[in-house]
Amino acid sequence: MAQTPNDPAGTTHQFQNFQNRGQAEKSSGPNTGLIIGAVAVVAVVAIAVAALLML
Repeated sequence: MAQTPNDPAGTTHQFQNFQNRGQAEKSSGPNTGLIIGAVAVVAVVAIAVAALLML
């Protein structure tokens, strides 16, 4: 048996480091979902305007 206890949850300090690292990775770069959504909305509006102009 191991001499030191093996805590699967780790320490508070380890968790804080993990949390800070996760936030830094998420905040870097553009939000892809938001960009795709905006492009889709613009495409739908453009198609609607083109359809209305053809009537």
